[in-house]
Amino acid sequence: MKTIGLLGGMSWESTASYYAIINTAVKESLGGLHSAKICLYSVDFAEIEALQMAGDWQQAGHLLAQAAKNIAAAGAEGLLICTNTMHKVANQIEAAIDIPLLHIADATAEKLLTDGVQKVGLLGTRFTMEQDFYKSRLMEKYGIDVLVPTEPERQSVHDIIYTELCLGKINVSSKQRYLEVIAQLQQRGAEAVILGCTEIALLVEQSDTSMPLYDTTRIHALAAVEWALANQ
Repeated sequence: MKTIGLLGGMSWESTASYYAIINTAVKESLGGLHSAKICLYSVDFAEIEALQMAGDWQQAGHLLAQAAKNIAAAGAEGLLICTNTMHKVANQIEAAIDIPLLHIADATAEKLLTDGVQKVGLLGTRFTMEQDFYKSRLMEKYGIDVLVPTEPERQSVHDIIYTELCLGKINVSSKQRYLEVIAQLQQRGAEAVILGCTEIALLVEQSDTSMPLYDTTRIHALAAVEWALANQ
């Protein structure tokens, strides 16, 4: 079993989901008392969030690259960035380490293509929905058409992530707002919706809607398990 490196804390609530999903899947696969080999570095999200809001992605990438080096030095054989948004600096992080980076958009795209989905809605932070680092990877590398919500909808989705979900707050009214946005994406032709922020699955579940939902946290974590257990 290979050792999985987790670059987490953005937020710690979703990083806890990664830890639980990975260990549960390893136990289900290997049985007995087996659990995953994990090196986890959890950053102070307040520092990263301040750099996001200031638009200082270079410094944010520098901090995460240093954390990634520590993870590799601790014995990790592959790295997961446990957040969609900070894949904006994935290239900077990847350049700083000599272990493979398992990209969240790649894992999600491969699952979408396996399921035959060609046109997908994307929910996430404004950074993820509006900037090209995520959407362009899906479109250019995998040929998947990506729809994003309208500007007012994007603002609502973004605000709920930062003012509620990242603080562990789950509100029924916010779930309803997300379901309305998902319904609008479906009306515009989306065949499925990517929950492209690792906190969204804390609020919206597949049982809440008939629209197929792709939880990037679960997809990413299970892809890491498949990688770690390859050739077992």
